[in-house]
Amino acid sequence: MRLLALPRLSFFLIAVGMLTCTASNVDAQEQRARPPKFDADEVSRVFFADPATAFRGERPSLANLRDAGAEKAMAQAEAAAEESSAGGSKWASLVSPLSLEDEIKRIKLRYDSVITTPGAFNGGGYQDARLNLSVLATLFAVVADHKEDVRWKSDAHTARDVMARTARNSAAGSTQVYNEAKLRKADLQDLVSGASITATQTSEKVNEWHMIADRSPLMEYAEQLLDTLGDHTRDAATTQENLDAVKRESELLAMLGEVLIQEGMDDFDDPDYAELSRAMTTNSSSVVSAIERQDWDGVRASVGDVTQSCAACHEQYR
Repeated sequence: MRLLALPRLSFFLIAVGMLTCTASNVDAQEQRARPPKFDADEVSRVFFADPATAFRGERPSLANLRDAGAEKAMAQAEAAAEESSAGGSKWASLVSPLSLEDEIKRIKLRYDSVITTPGAFNGGGYQDARLNLSVLATLFAVVADHKEDVRWKSDAHTARDVMARTARNSAAGSTQVYNEAKLRKADLQDLVSGASITATQTSEKVNEWHMIADRSPLMEYAEQLLDTLGDHTRDAATTQENLDAVKRESELLAMLGEVLIQEGMDDFDDPDYAELSRAMTTNSSSVVSAIERQDWDGVRASVGDVTQSCAACHEQYR
């Protein structure tokens, strides 16, 4: 059977019909609701007829906005300076520049002995490296804020940040981390030799303690200090033989008690934890006071108080 050919006119009519239907569907889909009408009296209580009437006083200019921003930035800088000054007085009352300088050099020697070969580092040396770097980062943070003139103060912010970064990376051993740790060894040698160190990033002036050190390595460091302090104060004769070391160790323990409750540290806002940390600071400072009075029995008693405050803290926190 064969289909009959339709006239051209029929094809034309069919096409026009299809186009008409399509256009109708499109119009139906694109149909929009009519805009709402508002009562002028009601709208006048909500909106201003003239936007210019919404402003009172002189219209702010771009220059005024810039001046206001500059004043705000200056006020913030002054507030930060006051806070830093207060912190500097606090550190100065707890630890002397000499104790900070001697301890940085002592920890530097310990760190040098850890950074030897990749094999030794990856086999467990990275843990000692993390401890030493965390302590160094903390010491440089205190140096940066200290009110008195402490050696390396101009480089303290940079040293703080690079030591803290490598300490965080030393959570595990690898060749890459070992190479980074070697750079810190070179940085420390430069500082001790009187040179400066460079950083790829600008360091913040304010200490952000959660980025500087974790509580765990600092508590381990406190235990090491306390063990040595106990050995150095077995009796009056031993105390007098190790007087400089006893003073340094006591000042560093007092400093650590304050560091552990700085904003950003673990449990810094826990009242019980803060009380225990402050007890360590108070008792450690009492050791120094007893030394100044040449009260050797008082030194032993205060060392015992430090030991008790540390033990009480370790029972609940770690």
